[in-house]
Amino acid sequence: MNRDNYRLMEDYMLSCMGDSAHDKEHIYRVLYNALEIAKTEKSVDYDILIAACLLHDIGRKEQFENPALCHARVGSEKAYHFLKDHGFAPGYAEQVKQCIRTHRYRRDDRPQSLEARILFDADKLDVAGAIGIARTLVYKGAVAEPLYSVSAEGEVLTGESDTKPSFFQEYKYKLEKLYAGFYTERAAEIAKERQQSAVDYYNALFREVSLPYQNGRNELEKRLQ
Repeated sequence: MNRDNYRLMEDYMLSCMGDSAHDKEHIYRVLYNALEIAKTEKSVDYDILIAACLLHDIGRKEQFENPALCHARVGSEKAYHFLKDHGFAPGYAEQVKQCIRTHRYRRDDRPQSLEARILFDADKLDVAGAIGIARTLVYKGAVAEPLYSVSAEGEVLTGESDTKPSFFQEYKYKLEKLYAGFYTERAAEIAKERQQSAVDYYNALFREVSLPYQNGRNELEKRLQ
């Protein structure tokens, strides 16, 4: 990819960023992760991969304003029209669009091309390990969701079967389970290196918030008349 095209796409990406958990630094980390993965793969089209990485979250604003929308679908359409409007070939724009459309973890629409799979893996790496914990906490704070839920009996819930959104619920629903879902060997290796830090953090946080509830309730009962 020539530098002018890179800067054109980068400038457009920067104009679309606003979510602190999915900011421009997330985009760069995904791009750099993707380039690391791509070194271990054959016949990667870097023009498609770099464009898809730069533009993969440009639909986040629309989803944040209307949660019924899918940022991957919105972003793929925005990227397609942006590229076509700036003189890129329709076939190229379509390939970038498909990469962006299939990068989302929760969707059933799975990535097909090599570049789409690399983007998928690179994006998921930014949810793994310590960085994944940090980004999730930032996002939960932005949407005013709690760290955890408490049962009717006053016990901190693990998140395993919670129905209400919280950090613990997100950890059990998504973060804990993502380590087996990579398409490329290199991404799986990197994720494995990061996994224990996330496990340790969750366990430590659960212990630190649940013990006061267990011990404190007993002490409170002793003090109440």
